[in-house]
Amino acid sequence: MHSLLLAFTVVMTALAAPRDITPITQQELVQHTQQLSDAVAIGDKTPWQLYYADDALYFDEKGRAMDKKALLTDLTPLPKGYSGTIHVVKPQSRLLGDTAILAYDLDETETIFGQKLHARYHGTDTWMYRNGRWQIVATQMLRYYEDPAAGTIKTSLLNDYTGTYQLAPGVTLKITREGDKLYTQRGDHPRDLLLPEVADLFFRAGVEGRRLFHRDESGRVDSLIDRRNNEDLVWKKL
Repeated sequence: MHSLLLAFTVVMTALAAPRDITPITQQELVQHTQQLSDAVAIGDKTPWQLYYADDALYFDEKGRAMDKKALLTDLTPLPKGYSGTIHVVKPQSRLLGDTAILAYDLDETETIFGQKLHARYHGTDTWMYRNGRWQIVATQMLRYYEDPAAGTIKTSLLNDYTGTYQLAPGVTLKITREGDKLYTQRGDHPRDLLLPEVADLFFRAGVEGRRLFHRDESGRVDSLIDRRNNEDLVWKKL
């Protein structure tokens, strides 16, 4: 009986004992992530082949879910006349035994025939220590929302937009004008400044989506379309 208990204790102790893991630091994770980022513009698959596990899952900012094969296929050099740089910034990590999680921002600058474009992304990578090395098993990439460039419209159009709009009985919002500015307010909520993109199309700073004013056949504004991610809520003008 004692022998069985001793054998059981030895087995359980072995199972509970920490595995031989080579630790990794946040600095190393950031260095690897920067290597991956540097390889994007030139389409170098080498670090991606090295640092991504064969069973990795990759979810990009476009909503695509890719395995490693699809990810490597998607990685191609920028076309002629294009160049770019990506910098890994604001890293945060959690190092938990054989698992490491790195969250970070990517600052991207892309030059297209001399014109510069900027974009910001947020990534979260899950690394695991398997088969004697650290590899990424999952990535989630998101793109930060950026406001469009504000435009100018004729002030003579502003009165066309003012009034009360109804989504459902008892659910309304008001569009008011002060000088050359338009404001939107729903119920007791604070009002928001509407910024013009082009005539009849507005946005709110820091808020994804557009406010599109629809005109009937006579040219009169008859509704407001709250467009979010290509989905529309229509508010009828009272």
